[in-house]
Amino acid sequence: MMKRKVQYYETDMMGVVHHANYLHWMEEARIDFMDQIGFPYRRMEAEGVFSPVKSLQVNYLKPCTFGDEVEINVGVKDFNGVVITITYDMRVNSEPVFSGTSEHVFLDRNGRFVRMRRMMPEFCEAIEKKTEGKDNHGD
Repeated sequence: MMKRKVQYYETDMMGVVHHANYLHWMEEARIDFMDQIGFPYRRMEAEGVFSPVKSLQVNYLKPCTFGDEVEINVGVKDFNGVVITITYDMRVNSEPVFSGTSEHVFLDRNGRFVRMRRMMPEFCEAIEKKTEGKDNHGD
């Protein structure tokens, strides 16, 4: 789980968070999740593995405003060793404000698919441990 405070610059003239900022928060939370499971994205890139976004699905449930503290829970919905689907549940004061998923592929420096079970089996084990017995939203 990650917490962040809504900054003034993230809001629009109506005083609510601009919709594009939620995508930034998804990325921040995904990077934080990778750190938590012991595989910082910088390390993966150094080892020649990249994980670009394949698709996004988002649901805006309730607007956030300046000063809100947003709690972001991240989980793994699906992982087959080549493609991972990550879930995001954002809440303010325990109230849902956003949910979404991002699907990522694993590629090498030449843009070829990487089979993570072969290249980084310890990453696969960490994903499985983190999601075992969980409700697919991390902690």
